[in-house]
Amino acid sequence: MYQPTAAFGAGATSVDVRLSDLAIGAVAVAAALRLRREGLGVLREAAVPLAAAGLFLAVIFASCFLPVLRGESYALASSLVTAAKFAWYALLAPATIVLVGSRRDAGLVFRTLVAWSAVATVWGALQFLGLVNEFEGKRPLQREPSFVGIQDLAALSGAALLLGLIGLLLRGEPVGRRWVPAAVGAGALGLVLSGAMVGVIGAWLAAGAAVLLVSRNGRVPKRAVAVIVTVLVAVTVGVTAMRATALEQFAEFLGIRQHTSQSGGIQSYAHRTLLGYIGVRIFLGHPLTGVGWQASMDDFAYSPYLAAAHRRFPSEPAEAFPSPAHRWGVQNAYIQTLADLGAIGLLALVAAFGSALVTGVRRSRVTPLALVGVSWLLVAAGVWLGLGLFAGIPLAALTWIAFGLTSARA
Repeated sequence: MYQPTAAFGAGATSVDVRLSDLAIGAVAVAAALRLRREGLGVLREAAVPLAAAGLFLAVIFASCFLPVLRGESYALASSLVTAAKFAWYALLAPATIVLVGSRRDAGLVFRTLVAWSAVATVWGALQFLGLVNEFEGKRPLQREPSFVGIQDLAALSGAALLLGLIGLLLRGEPVGRRWVPAAVGAGALGLVLSGAMVGVIGAWLAAGAAVLLVSRNGRVPKRAVAVIVTVLVAVTVGVTAMRATALEQFAEFLGIRQHTSQSGGIQSYAHRTLLGYIGVRIFLGHPLTGVGWQASMDDFAYSPYLAAAHRRFPSEPAEAFPSPAHRWGVQNAYIQTLADLGAIGLLALVAAFGSALVTGVRRSRVTPLALVGVSWLLVAAGVWLGLGLFAGIPLAALTWIAFGLTSARA
């Protein structure tokens, strides 16, 4: 909605090219030119994570053909397009390794992210006050998407927040002392405005990992740790307040609170639980290979389990269940990986991002860039709990940039 888009082709297999896609292409070209000048040696230390990431992408592309081989009604061309865009964003991982060759390069990347986080937070705050429209018009005093989306705002804000928190631990590095307050302020407020509890989970994981990794090189400033805990508690309270109604409804759904809600519509956490249940059932029916890339949204994949889902969740409204009119998907990246790609896909996912995390943990002793990479990966890992594996979204970009930072040369 907020950037120029050109569509090529027609129908379900049309290809939308956005300004962000061209930006990634520009980054890839810049990385290719530097790689040509400096040689493949700059990628040597990242060989294992990059090979594992390539394997994960190969599994995605191969899985596109499984439904066709099984004779299912499956949009192969459309799925190949989305797989290609997912892989297109993955180019950011090697590009980050190649292009972030100095602390100066890294500082530019980090300050740019903090600046965009501040802009997104201000826009979200204006939406919260009812002064500007969000995607569905003016809807003040609720969680806001800014100009990126609910979960993506949580990821962007969480990344900025962690830059600030790491700056507190490392006396300003790597973003710069002047930028630490802006990173903490924009990140914390943006995370609250998103109202994404998965973002809070990711922030706590990332902050905990940052404190532990910094402590290996010496004593961690107690004052900094106290500030970090205070900020995270405040963010958690803020997000909880923003999502109070949804949390109450979920408690009623789980039976741990007496039912008082009058709403008969779809309830966020209950809906995700329902979709997660169906995703697990799809996986159990196809445990090795799954049903195919993004096929968990298709009728042939979920329909065998609808009757069981209705029995398991009898209080959920009809529109909460997947149907051709409501292609909800699984809305959890890990369960979707199991449903779409099976155990093979999950192992490939764990190998790719697990190897990146291991590399980042090892290299964080010598460079704060790897520490940022690890923390951003953990922020993204939390947010992916509430979002399916979609191509072309900011969260995907942040994930692959974080992947690259764990092996960046600076």
